[in-house]
Amino acid sequence: MLFSILAICWGGSFVAIEIGLEYVPPLLFAGLRYALAGVIVLGYAVLTTNHVWPADRGEWLAVGVAGTFVIALYHGLLYVGELYVSGAVAATLVSTAPILTVAFAGVVLPSERLGPVGLVGFALGLLGVIMVVQPTPSMLGADATVGAALVFASAIAFALGGVLVRPIESNLPIESLEAWAMILGSAVLLGWGFLRGESIAAIELTTTAIVSYVYLTFVSGVFAFLLYFELLDRSGPTQVNLVGYAEPAVAIVISWLVLGSVVDSLTIVGLLTILVGFVLIKRRAIRRLLRSRWKPTAARHGGRTPTVSSERAQPRTDGGTPESEPESAD
Repeated sequence: MLFSILAICWGGSFVAIEIGLEYVPPLLFAGLRYALAGVIVLGYAVLTTNHVWPADRGEWLAVGVAGTFVIALYHGLLYVGELYVSGAVAATLVSTAPILTVAFAGVVLPSERLGPVGLVGFALGLLGVIMVVQPTPSMLGADATVGAALVFASAIAFALGGVLVRPIESNLPIESLEAWAMILGSAVLLGWGFLRGESIAAIELTTTAIVSYVYLTFVSGVFAFLLYFELLDRSGPTQVNLVGYAEPAVAIVISWLVLGSVVDSLTIVGLLTILVGFVLIKRRAIRRLLRSRWKPTAARHGGRTPTVSSERAQPRTDGGTPESEPESAD
């Protein structure tokens, strides 16, 4: 149930972004969203952890990488990209983030280099992207192609950030890391928006714009992050990672119900192809997950339910979950 609610919250965010961009400049929209969400999550961290403030260089470096890549670059490129493509298409393209994370990890962390089967999975992920974008010579330079390229670049930024933060030595709890990353990322987004010429005066303060902002900040932002922390503790990163593949399906349905938008069959096939690529790459982790679900919980853990320390986890946001435990992806 929590997994389904999380998928709905984060899947709906892509449609909420698409709607809100009709009234608010993209970078200003993203920056204002995470400025408020970051303060609220920081308050939650104060109540739930004893380690709120980054204490050393490594912890500040982790916040800097997460805030720049996972919050600022990811959302900046995503929001600008959604000026040209629908939320459903954006969600499908962003679902490549876990595959890209594993691919980048293989380059940055030699112990996690992709093997033959993993390379096939990566190739399938890229094939899925091509199916979604459907590039043709006549489309090169068109708004839809530019938007799709920006959204795919956002997935690259997200994945790269998840990999770069992994080798950094940091004991900062995930709640505190998320909060400071949001606050830093919002500052970068607002500065970026200023350089892009965005202005508060350009905001159309309509009921729709307010509802979109409230949803993105409180529902897919604060509330969904609390669900994420709970699921991470209960089930571990591999299972939570699968929510990234439920999000596009949710976005497609919500986009149809709210906006009347319908994606073509090739986009759906592309999403399924990306999912197959992920399953090939993470087949061992998924196999272990399934086996653990088949065994009696009490016998498996001596009557205790296992937990995964959130302090070891990596930052995340709607659109993808970096792995928090190193694993061979061959």
